Amino acid sequence: MLNSFSVLDTPPVPVCAFVTDDAAAIINYAADGAECGLGSALVTLVEIRGGAARALGAQMAVRGDGSYCGYVSGGCTEAAVAAEAIAAIIKRTDRYLRLGEGSPFFDISLPCGGGITLAIHVVRDVRPLRQVLAALEGRRRIALNYVPGTQTFTAVKTPTGAISSWSDTSFIRVYRPNLRLILCGRGIELEATTRVAMASEFEVFAFDQTSRDFDASMMDQETAVAVLFHDLDQELPWLEAGLRRKPFYLGALGSKRTHERRCQALRDLGYSPAQIDRIKAPIGLFGPTRDANALALSVVAEVAQAFFHVTKLNVPQADGDVAKGSDSKPI
Repeated sequence: MLNSFSVLDTPPVPVCAFVTDDAAAIINYAADGAECGLGSALVTLVEIRGGAARALGAQMAVRGDGSYCGYVSGGCTEAAVAAEAIAAIIKRTDRYLRLGEGSPFFDISLPCGGGITLAIHVVRDVRPLRQVLAALEGRRRIALNYVPGTQTFTAVKTPTGAISSWSDTSFIRVYRPNLRLILCGRGIELEATTRVAMASEFEVFAFDQTSRDFDASMMDQETAVAVLFHDLDQELPWLEAGLRRKPFYLGALGSKRTHERRCQALRDLGYSPAQIDRIKAPIGLFGPTRDANALALSVVAEVAQAFFHVTKLNVPQADGDVAKGSDSKPI
């Protein structure tokens, strides 16, 4: 129930509560706003026309007091979007908002020159949002199914490889747990890569040769494993764990000659060529490096590239194209 203002009051001025594009933080902000009586809306990017700064499914959470978080564009339109969401909260009804190309708001343009359509959903039932948060906490994939006709969200299971898109008369917004990076190694390479990965806001776990608290069940389909030892004997248990658990990325430090010896050792242990081929070696996005900081950047960049590849995000298309999925639903 809204208790912060009435329709006769002056609408609150939009203000960014905090800067984030973390899906769980945005969902939680919307759920908390609804539960505390302020009222809230979840804004979802459901169509891209031409270029855009964000992917299909990008979201903002807006509360009835004017505060908001998240991004649906490059930061230039979010306050205007929040104002529209506040109006929807006051009227307690969902709405669409077009910006950029094809929009009636001539004073709001997108720097990329394209256009976007946003679905503004006034949160009436927080249970689907809490279900999403519980799934992400348990590192499970999940989706919100938004039906404009009934102005409802429901939480639904999502298959591996599913992407945010229109399905008949509803929009499916897919959520994946955050990227988890398990680093194992020693010395300055491990320290530098841990530092860069944490700055990238990955969920990072670092282990050296003395660690005894590693649990192989930590490796799930949203996990990358980077083996940074200079010792074949020390790295083999980690590689075997990665080959058994099948994280989305498994990389190992060393030269091509080192990798040949690594492959032979794994073949001797009974692993097939197909299994061994899953190991990315030499590790890193931009080839051999000669210092720890360059190695750290190379490893983290390659992990991020692999993560977004398997995510199959609907990134903005070239100018003149409509993002995949959005052209199946007239808005």
